Amino acid sequence: MDPDYWYAVEYDAALKPGGKLATRFWGHPIVVYRGMDGTLHALEDRCAHRQLALSGGEVNGCHLTCTYHGWTYDGDGKVVHYAHDLFGRAQPEVRITSYPVTSRHGLIWIFPGDPALAATRAVPDIPELTGPDAWARVDLSFVWGAHHSMVTDNVSDFTHAYLHRKYRPFWDAKLTRHELVGDSVEVSYDAHIGGGRFSGRFVDRRRVDATSIHLAFQYPYQRSDTGGAIKHWCFMLPLDRSTTQVFFLFYFDSLGIPGTNRRVPRCLMRPLMRAARALAIRPLLSEDGEALEAEQRGWETHHAAPVVELNPAVSLFQDLTIRKWEEYLDRDRQRPSRIALADGKPPAQRGRAGASTGL
Repeated sequence: MDPDYWYAVEYDAALKPGGKLATRFWGHPIVVYRGMDGTLHALEDRCAHRQLALSGGEVNGCHLTCTYHGWTYDGDGKVVHYAHDLFGRAQPEVRITSYPVTSRHGLIWIFPGDPALAATRAVPDIPELTGPDAWARVDLSFVWGAHHSMVTDNVSDFTHAYLHRKYRPFWDAKLTRHELVGDSVEVSYDAHIGGGRFSGRFVDRRRVDATSIHLAFQYPYQRSDTGGAIKHWCFMLPLDRSTTQVFFLFYFDSLGIPGTNRRVPRCLMRPLMRAARALAIRPLLSEDGEALEAEQRGWETHHAAPVVELNPAVSLFQDLTIRKWEEYLDRDRQRPSRIALADGKPPAQRGRAGASTGL
């Protein structure tokens, strides 16, 4: 994926002051930490001295200290303290790569690409989750052993209803639209939405049109909308070539009380969503994860076999993914400080080349 976008890495509430998170973007290690004042910072996860992972160190105030020799880094990646003798030398200037980091929608986001572009890219806006009348939401995260493009295909391709025959989140899907619009693939299906033993009892069919669904791969994010009242976003973090962390955010405007024409009160929707998360949504998505990991293993074994794909929307997802990567490579070639990307690594991988040690 193009590193010049914001990528979710963790839930905001999971990283307390003094906490650290070791993560990756396409194999490149990154540490996110929260200072004792609550501020977020993201650095290349290595000490410039002996290359230990800084995520194994400790947070001191708003700084991060390597556990080996006590080299302490500020939020910009500069060493501000050496916990040992410098052998008569002046304090050297050492810096590792730092990354823009922010929080929104209850998630922590990093920008692993060119920091000069961070202000030009936006985390998707989700107005339904703000204000006193915010919709009820369900958050789930998985780490799946599959390439990110397989995840994209899965979450927008409704031909795999057979996989979910136990939970029946959708069935009898008919593709009615597939179109590339700028940097987004728009897809629509006529389908029966929400027919499981749990979810089917609470879908508010009197107020919500659950006979169709509209989806989009709004690069690099994915979203859906059922009747303007049941929506979700899927945020993917490509950890490496065959591992993807996936953050799902589902949110609901209306649920029906089974056997009545009344809505579930807003005050009860959140506990109901917690039950749905455990009883239906997580087990349902776990089926997707198992299938995707099997697909990854199958591709590695049979990579030379002919591909038979029937859904025309899938080729649009793949074409857009390839085009966006090629656009990134074109931008990268034009950067004055460019270092050849022989292995396709993002610009953050070059941080060590620009470090000045003074030694």
